[in-house]
Amino acid sequence: MPLPSPRRLFVTVATAEAVTWSLLLIGMFLKYVTQTTQMGVRIGGMLHGVVFIAYVLVTVIVWVDQRWAAKRGLIALATAVPPLATLWTERWLDRDGHLGTTWRLRTKGAAATALEKLVSGALVRPGLAALVLVAAVAVLTGAALFIGPPVPTS
Repeated sequence: MPLPSPRRLFVTVATAEAVTWSLLLIGMFLKYVTQTTQMGVRIGGMLHGVVFIAYVLVTVIVWVDQRWAAKRGLIALATAVPPLATLWTERWLDRDGHLGTTWRLRTKGAAATALEKLVSGALVRPGLAALVLVAAVAVLTGAALFIGPPVPTS
């Protein structure tokens, strides 16, 4: 399977992040408003946490490859926090031409900085990079589960 373009990858993960936010919001409604079940929060929360971490990792990779300004990259990261904001972000970045159809760092010699060389290496070996990303998501998710949910302060 070929590596998806930066545009396709970012749009897919941004959409998945918004969908899992929606599932979590529905779960919260069922738990706190109707008080019928906590299962929606457990499932939606876990899914959203995993996809949130994937969104952050993909955003950093696309940010480095597409040479976004710091402000653009930080906005893209910050919009993972408010519900459904990643949909706006992917449309804004695509509309303004910041989501390319090719990976700049797959070209030999394009990487100049250490971070670009790391991303370039991942893009040249997408299968291995995918495994590393899955492992990173798993480790970060495990750490979040170990730390546990925030404790209410009331």
